[in-house]
Amino acid sequence: MLDIDSEYGLLAALVLGFLLGLKHATDADHVVAVASIVNESKNVWRGLWIGASWGVGHTVPLVILGIIVLLLKEAVLDRYETIAPIFEFGVGIMLVLLGLQVYWNLRRNKLHAHEHSHDNDTHVHIHATHEPEPDPHTVSEHGFLSFGGPVFRAKSFFIGVIHGLAGSAAVMLALLPSISSFFNGLIYLLMFGVGTVISMSFITIILGVPFALSGSNQKLYSIVSAAAGAASILFGLALMSDIAYGTELIPF
Repeated sequence: MLDIDSEYGLLAALVLGFLLGLKHATDADHVVAVASIVNESKNVWRGLWIGASWGVGHTVPLVILGIIVLLLKEAVLDRYETIAPIFEFGVGIMLVLLGLQVYWNLRRNKLHAHEHSHDNDTHVHIHATHEPEPDPHTVSEHGFLSFGGPVFRAKSFFIGVIHGLAGSAAVMLALLPSISSFFNGLIYLLMFGVGTVISMSFITIILGVPFALSGSNQKLYSIVSAAAGAASILFGLALMSDIAYGTELIPF
């Protein structure tokens, strides 16, 4: 492993932080969580802002916590490691809720209601939603391949914050007490964040492809979305079981 306190400490901090960030974004719970919300954007390229927002949200608490660890060393890290499983259990709850939300949105989008009045009485009618034929102009200029400008995704950011508070980044934080240079340690934290943002942005582009391609076919889109929702629910339940009961349902 690179020595961040060596004469090449700054370079080591840049390289190691970036590579760990790239790897960390691929953790299964991260990918599952993002997959459960990327279906909200039926666009491949604009879906990357979901990943970027998640990465920024994931980075913020880690940078704050990392700075505290750099200043106070093992005392803070030991305390964090005792409460990290609580946050990790919270991630499991969040994954279940995200999966359930997918099914709620699918059910809501299949039905729509409208009111009309006659004989001084108001009635509400519920109908199945009929998808209109896609407009070729819309598909070509504003469809699933249009890039668009940067869009901040508050939901993704919040999910990233929860993941950042959980204990899955403990390996990255564990190195901080051994770093004597505060500046090198800070660079290490920031490059970890940069690597995480880039990696998750790339992952959301890949995850967004099936949702974008099925966007004009409501039935196929529902199947793909339901699969993502089911994966989120099952993974969340397994994660909570592993933490609460010591099971090994998630082998990685």
